[in-house]
Amino acid sequence: MTTLAQNQGVDPVSLIPTRIKVYVFVFCFLALMIDAADMMFLSYSLNSLQAEFGLTQTQKGWLGTFTLLGMFFGGVAGGWACDRFGRVKTIVVCIIIFSVGTAALGFTHSYIQFATIRFLSAIGIGAIYLSCSILMSEYVTKKYRSTIMATLIISWSIGYIIASLLAKWIIPEWGWRYLFFTAIIPVFLSVIMFFLVPEPPSWIANRKAKTDKQATDAIDVAQGKTVTQSDSSLKTVVTTKGVLLVFISWMFVNTFFQFSYYGVMNWMPSYLESELHVNFKSMTGYMIGTFIAMMLGKVFGGFLADKLGRRAVYALGSIGTAIFIPLIVWYNTQDNIIWLMCGFGFLFGVPISVMGTYMTESFPGKVRGFAMGWAYNAGRIGGILAPVTIGFLAEHFTIGFGFLGVGIALCLMGLVPAILIKSGLYDPSKE
Repeated sequence: MTTLAQNQGVDPVSLIPTRIKVYVFVFCFLALMIDAADMMFLSYSLNSLQAEFGLTQTQKGWLGTFTLLGMFFGGVAGGWACDRFGRVKTIVVCIIIFSVGTAALGFTHSYIQFATIRFLSAIGIGAIYLSCSILMSEYVTKKYRSTIMATLIISWSIGYIIASLLAKWIIPEWGWRYLFFTAIIPVFLSVIMFFLVPEPPSWIANRKAKTDKQATDAIDVAQGKTVTQSDSSLKTVVTTKGVLLVFISWMFVNTFFQFSYYGVMNWMPSYLESELHVNFKSMTGYMIGTFIAMMLGKVFGGFLADKLGRRAVYALGSIGTAIFIPLIVWYNTQDNIIWLMCGFGFLFGVPISVMGTYMTESFPGKVRGFAMGWAYNAGRIGGILAPVTIGFLAEHFTIGFGFLGVGIALCLMGLVPAILIKSGLYDPSKE
């Protein structure tokens, strides 16, 4: 279907029934929503874990770091699996791994047990974002891709809100263990969606071309002919004009992004509760307000990126968010903190909404999973360092002091692509 459509000058995505596109969107939306909720379960449980296991601030930070280490290994393997086995199969398997693993955390009785199972379950979380970004981008035409992807990323904010509401309801009454038990529910959703969502035409076409070449090569070898071996994904990235520079640039961008993102998400609830003395139920309300504002920022950012381009919107959103961090740290009061957090959430939502589209359009289809898997997950070093770095600074200074480092990372996150990464290098729906 892909080849015929391209030969006739038709975007192959336009031939896909609307019903299938809706299934794909819902599938990716639920997967990302679950992914986000899982991350916030840990953030809301940190003070409870500290009380039960006698943790220091640094040990609390290490729990976030163990999570991101697991996500690194899962993300790299997931990128390879996306290209090898398919986008949909990879997402379903990952959901099952992290849902079962997260629910198992409720049965742990020591810091070591919790950290070990958290690391293992995080392997499943690692590939969800990039797998869903690739899958959705290959089902949407370029004209509306950024808007659709931004709408998809709203699922993160909804996941955060769901986690906030569950934490507000469950932890004070039942304790942190029951919060983690709820993570088993997504297993059933993933099984249902597996039978509704097909692999994208572009992946099927690339996979068929590879299979056909292997069959042809086998015949040629049997006939004594010389066979030219296909280039590996790494060699393609290194030798294709311009791809290596973009690949390295995205590695740096993702390092800065994940340092800022996981630094804030891991420590903001503790910051509000411990340093600003906001009670637990009010704190969850403040976080919900932030996530709603982030949803609006994502929709605005996605719409703007389709009009003005991915590069400009991503850079301006990142730098604008960086400028906002000192306001939260130095100028907060009991009366204005909710508005400061909502402003931060709106601004941070802008680059988050653009990132998936911007990055998927940066790499050719035959190595997209490999390139995004390594570029995004090499950035895990930033995410791995963020929780423990801020935990160390909190132990010796304040959590707010650690957030200033987040501001620096956000600024660099916008400057690198502004200088080095062009928009729209490839079109995932037409390859």
